[in-house]
Amino acid sequence: MEWVYFPLHPETPEEGRSLESLFAGRGYDLEVMHERMATLMAEEELPYGRRTHTYNSRLAQELAAWADGEPGGDALRGALYRAYFVDGRNLSDIDVLVSLAEAVGLLGSQVRQILERRTMRELVDKHWSTSTRAGITGVPTFEVGGYRAVGAQQEEVLRHLASIAP
Repeated sequence: MEWVYFPLHPETPEEGRSLESLFAGRGYDLEVMHERMATLMAEEELPYGRRTHTYNSRLAQELAAWADGEPGGDALRGALYRAYFVDGRNLSDIDVLVSLAEAVGLLGSQVRQILERRTMRELVDKHWSTSTRAGITGVPTFEVGGYRAVGAQQEEVLRHLASIAP
């Protein structure tokens, strides 16, 4: 399995943007969207909070790309998920990212240096380019052998996708 990072809303400023503003004029009912996601998450026994904002995830993606090769990388993914989707924390804030990394046992000073120096910028740029060329338009997107499943999926869908892997 390989994680490939994708810019869902790269134009989002560091301070974030309200969901109301993000979806304005696009015909979405935020209450219906929230209820749908809350139901899906409850079915999968995943925590989910009522977020009011979206944040630029670029630095979080760079941190996760670095953590791919580090002990604790998987735990970091869980911490990033919880911080964003449950607690509504700003994942473009370096202090937030450092605290999350430290909470899963990664060295805060090393994480801060990686984020401040943008060590993983080129790799994430490459991932963004690859996903754009491949026509990815949503997250998560699971791809196996040319077949895709986009968005939150039930376990059966993912098992079927894995079963057709070459």
